[in-house]
Amino acid sequence: MCGFVGYVNQKDVPANTINDMADRIKHRGPDDEAYFSDDQAVMGFRRLSIIDLAHGKQPMYNRDQTKVLTFNGEIYNYQEIRADLQKLGYEFKTDVDSEVLIHGYDAWGPKLLDRLRGMFAFVIYDKTKNEVFGARDHFGIKPLYYYDDGDTFLWGSEIKAFLEHPNFKKEFNEELLPIHLSFEFIPSRDTMFKHVYKVLPGQYFLHKAGKTETHRYFKFSYDHIDNSQTVEGDAKKIRGIVDESVKAHMIADVEVGSFLSSGIDSSYVLNEASKLKPIQSFSLGFKNSKYSELSWSTEFAKEIKQKNTPLYMTGDDYFDILPTIMYYMDEPLSNPSAMQLYYLSKGTRKSVKVALSGEGADEFFGGYNTYLEAIPFERYQKWVPKPIRKGLGAIAERLPRFHGRRFLVRGAEPLSERYYRVNYVFDYHDRNKILKNPKLNQDAGAYTQHLFDDVKGLDEMTQMQYFDINTWLPYDILHKADRMSMANSLEVRTPLVDKEVAKFAATMPVKTRIHADETKISLRTAAEAELPERVAKKEKMGFPSPIATWIKEEPYKSRIIEAFNSDVAHKFFNTDALMDILHEHINGKSSMQKIFTIYTFILWYEVYFPEDTTAKTVDLVHRTQI
Repeated sequence: MCGFVGYVNQKDVPANTINDMADRIKHRGPDDEAYFSDDQAVMGFRRLSIIDLAHGKQPMYNRDQTKVLTFNGEIYNYQEIRADLQKLGYEFKTDVDSEVLIHGYDAWGPKLLDRLRGMFAFVIYDKTKNEVFGARDHFGIKPLYYYDDGDTFLWGSEIKAFLEHPNFKKEFNEELLPIHLSFEFIPSRDTMFKHVYKVLPGQYFLHKAGKTETHRYFKFSYDHIDNSQTVEGDAKKIRGIVDESVKAHMIADVEVGSFLSSGIDSSYVLNEASKLKPIQSFSLGFKNSKYSELSWSTEFAKEIKQKNTPLYMTGDDYFDILPTIMYYMDEPLSNPSAMQLYYLSKGTRKSVKVALSGEGADEFFGGYNTYLEAIPFERYQKWVPKPIRKGLGAIAERLPRFHGRRFLVRGAEPLSERYYRVNYVFDYHDRNKILKNPKLNQDAGAYTQHLFDDVKGLDEMTQMQYFDINTWLPYDILHKADRMSMANSLEVRTPLVDKEVAKFAATMPVKTRIHADETKISLRTAAEAELPERVAKKEKMGFPSPIATWIKEEPYKSRIIEAFNSDVAHKFFNTDALMDILHEHINGKSSMQKIFTIYTFILWYEVYFPEDTTAKTVDLVHRTQI
């Protein structure tokens, strides 16, 4: 696991710029650093050594020194690709997976991407053609950004590295603020910085002669669903696929550990890993709190005779680290579990360099409780004509709250507007109330309509999963997993976010994913053969915390009040409306996610745009991390 940066060379850029850019992401690779430069391109690399510790230095070159590679990630099938390249006459000097990328691109060009299985982001500079090629893995486990304003072209593992380049124009992309307030992330290639773009999952870019073009080499699809499959048959296949994937993800020349919550996903991954070798697990909780999962996780680790290390955090830990978290995130992200993941990674890194995690099971196997909504809504839409549904929804919306009101209102809407992820935090009307400039407001449903169009005609649950695999998974779940672990120089591997796992999951019919009131039934059936029933059947909890309670308590409530009346709040929001939301929460109406989304955005803005505020948040970040 590593981090890299680079830019197309320009006149009058100081020679130490690339060093400063790489230093910004030193946390991604504290073990080693190296650089490349010529008249056309400059590249920097920071390494976290996992495989072939003594070798594998980057930047790495092809056999005639005409191509230069920087790479972040792991290629799990690199030995197979290596064998194919050796048959073509390529000689290998190391046992690292990086070398198959540089020789593979030399041999096959972008077609190399079709052969790869792993988590990766890499850039190859071709001296002969004077072009830069960059690619990101199938599902967006590893990050890759580029900055292109027509004059300057930069690339890197994290946006913060661009701050050190003299030609980077740091500009807030205010037009996207309403989209962030809806989703808590930006579900597209755009970012909260103007002219900074994500390379999307399954995408590569080619930059040449001042022009950048992007291409998709992979797109997840449900084109091959097999309705003949059964729960028992799918469970059997899942057992084999997960077993094989965990084995592939265990390859390392350093000790591998595992995260462990109380849920089925991380428990299943840990159990499979423990069959290969003893493995230490790490769990996070809160002392004297109903939100702590430690009693479950420690008991399970004991049952399978593996060491478990419990870690704890307090409210002070949580709130004190928030500005630093926003720095590491690059863009604002208000998922409350990010802070727990940071502390879990921090504690885990004291013992191991690599940790397995259970992300991806809910998206691929149907684990979110909201997917169960598809069944009653599809029945309602089938039996009640659209005009009647529209009328009932309009009437219900004007009436005081009653049981069933929400169902009638949402039942009048198409899935692209109704699915709660589209307005995960603030809906259109909420945004109109809080935005200082409501003219910025836009339809969040229209912003992601193309994803629902991709799966038009399929059942609603499948559409929801497709949406989550293309938005929630890369932009929230995997984003925070990468940033919070790499902030602590820890490599996190996700065996359930895997090319082969996804390939099978795409064939599963709805009947083997959910049934009645039970989610991911085939995965649970598979797990029942390996885990105690209480674990395999446990209801999903997510990564809970007492944040909703802390917001009501001092000193945390005062911190939020201060933020809601800050320079940043007055710049972008109607502060009276913000205070109304806080008071509603204190008085019993849960608005935690709304409060937290505004609060974290303000902290993020203070960190990255300190010139616009008198707050001292940024001082904390500079003092502790930069």
